[in-house]
Parts: sequence; structure tokens; C-alpha cells
Amino acid sequence: MLSIFELAAMLLTLSAMLGWVNHKFLPMPHTIGLLVMSVVSSFILVAVDLAVPEQHLFDPLTKALQQIDFRAVVMDGMLAFLLFAGALHVDLEQLRSRILQVGVLATFGTVVSTVLVGLAVWQAAKMLDVPLALPWAMVFGALISPTDPVAVMSTLKNIQIPPHLEVEMQGESLFNDGVGIVLFTIMVLFATGGDSGGVTAPAIIKLLVIEAGGGLLLGVAGGYLAYWAMRLIDDYGIEVLITLALVTATYALAQRLHVSGPLAVVAAGLLIGHRGPRDAMSDRTQTYVFGLWTLIDEILNSVLFLLIGLEVLILQFDKDALVIGAAAVPIVIAVRFIAVGVPALLAWPSHLMPARNVPFMTWAGVRGGISVALALSVPDGPAKPSILAATYAVVLFSVIVQGSTLGFVARRTVLAKEPEDVAPAQKRKARRGSGA
Repeated sequence: MLSIFELAAMLLTLSAMLGWVNHKFLPMPHTIGLLVMSVVSSFILVAVDLAVPEQHLFDPLTKALQQIDFRAVVMDGMLAFLLFAGALHVDLEQLRSRILQVGVLATFGTVVSTVLVGLAVWQAAKMLDVPLALPWAMVFGALISPTDPVAVMSTLKNIQIPPHLEVEMQGESLFNDGVGIVLFTIMVLFATGGDSGGVTAPAIIKLLVIEAGGGLLLGVAGGYLAYWAMRLIDDYGIEVLITLALVTATYALAQRLHVSGPLAVVAAGLLIGHRGPRDAMSDRTQTYVFGLWTLIDEILNSVLFLLIGLEVLILQFDKDALVIGAAAVPIVIAVRFIAVGVPALLAWPSHLMPARNVPFMTWAGVRGGISVALALSVPDGPAKPSILAATYAVVLFSVIVQGSTLGFVARRTVLAKEPEDVAPAQKRKARRGSGA
């Protein structure tokens, strides 16, 4: 059995090697290239293992991967750092100006998507003669509906879009996880036949308010405490340490208080990213703080997308699971179009959500590691292989196909209408990324 240090060494070494190969020989963005190469490598290893079953040539690698609890690594480890790093670079003024649109997408869009995806996948399973009960189809709908903040923000780095649209996508992906995780918990309770008698509409709303509201309040309180401490000193080493303490302490406390840890670190990151450079950080401190969190974001993203690809080695997919997985991809894309199109249609007279942005926002609804982590946490049973296969199919398609073609879609849709907004957005990205 490998030690934690040896597992970390293996993952970082593989990330560095594949990242170098991608940068040197392939034209793909870093995270997409890592995912493609790790998936291709996994399929090659599986094929070789099937061709020579008596040898088990790659047994040591699969045993090492089985030691990694993907759900715990993502939900209880990487997620806090990745969300804070992403929120730190979001333009809070732009976010405030689009808060209504972000709120509608993060709540209405997630709820509608959960219901429609669940019903559509259930019907598809019946037509394909795949055994998948409606409650478990709704579980899949809940875990796949939130856009993944890590995947979305990683993808947006590689394209140029107007700033108001960029902040809508960032805000939706950062805030819809709280809604999605609560819905996932409720749907699992129904599917497993737990004590669901008390799960009424008021109870669900109360749970959402406590989870989301409590997480946001905790994040703001922790963020202000860290901001106040940073204002009183000018020492970049200690201020960097304060940001690290803020993330870990806020997320750990949120778990203890049973409020949303993801929303807590998002709120803290938005506050520090907005107020810190203005009032609390010197230019030198900004360089170190923003530089460190940019590197943390890049490194953890690399390891996360590598892990998503390598997990193929240890997952078991039967024929029925692969069939429902293939059916899930067009369903999720179609429902995403409805979830962003209906609010745009209702808001058409006010021009708050222009209909011309719907194709881009549909294609930019990228799913990633959070959906995989939730799928892996589904209790073992007949439905789990189908849920895992459908989740992996959607995640791989969205990251590889949608992520790599998002720039093309942007040029054909939003940029054809609003090219003048792009330059300021890119300048702001560069300025915040450098810590200036």
C-alpha cells in the first residue's frame, strides 16, 4: 500500500509529465489536454489488460488509484482551495450588476434542470429497457445539473467573451453548488427510502436557506476578520498565511455547523479579492497573494482533471450503463438549453438576459469533478453503474468537446454582437492575475 506522500508524488509526476507533453506537442488547453491524455491512457491500459488478462500488468496502478477516495479528495480537500482561488479573481462590481441573472440561473435553472433531466433520463431508460427507477434518475438529475465552478472557470480562461457574460457564468457556477448539493441530498433520501415523510416544500426551502444563508454569512464573517487582520500589517508572508488559514478554517467550520462550505469560501474569496487590493494589500503583497492562489488553482486543476481521467481504470461499466450514458449527453444539453432559455425568454422585454447569449450559455454549461464526486458517493446498488456511466459520459463530453469548442461558439454568437466588450475584460483578467 502506497503512503499519502507516494500517492501525491505519483499524481504530481503524472500531471507534470502529461502537462509537458501537451504543452510541447498538442494544441489543447492545459486541463483539457490532461483529461484527454489521461482518459486515452486509461482506455489503452484497460484494452491491454483485457488482451492479456492473466498478466494483470497494471494491477499496481489500479490498486494505487483504489486507495484514493475521490469524493473525499474533491469535496473535503481540493474544492475549498479551488473555489476560493476562483472567487478571488471574480470582479465583484460586475457580479453585483448581474446578481439577478446569477440568482435566477443558480436557483431556478438548477431546480428545473434537476427535474427535467431526471424525468428525461428515466423515460430514456424505459425506452432502452435499462432498469433505472425514477427516484434514482432524479438523483442523477440533481448531481449533474449544477455547472462545475472548477471546470467552468478553467474553460473560461481560454476564451474571450464580454465581461458581463463572463461574470454571469462565473457567478452561476460558484453559487449553484449549494442548491445542487441540497437537492442531491434530498433525492438520495427519497431514493433510499429514508425518512422522507418530513421532506416537504417548506422543509426544503428551510434547508436551502440554512445551508446557503449560513454558508454565505460564515464566509462574509471570516472574510472580514481576515481582511481586518491584513489591514493592520504589511508583511506578505503573514498575509499569504492568513488567506490559507481563512480557506481551511472557514470550510472546516462550515462542515461542523452543517452549512454550505463551498458558499462560505466563495463569499470569503469575493470579499478578499475585492476589498484586499483596495485597502489591505500592498503591491508586493498582491503579487504574492494572487500569484500563490493562481498557482494553487493551476496545480490542483491539473491533478483533478488527471484523476477524473484515471478513474476510468477502476470503474466497472456494463452494457446497460454505457447505453444510458450515451443517452444522457444529449438530454443534459437539451435541458441546459431550456434552463437558460426560459429565463431569457421571460426577461426578453427587459433585455436583462439577451436571447442571443442562450446558445453560448448552453454550450458553456460544463460539468466536472463535483458531479463525479457526488456520483461516486451514491450508495451501492443496481442504479449506481448507470448513474456513474451517465455522469462520466456527460463530464467527459462537456469538458473535452464543449470546452475545446467553446471559443468557436463564442465567436459565432456573442462576439459577433459585442466585440467591443472583450478588450477591457482581458485587461482586467491580466491585471488581477498579476496581482496589480
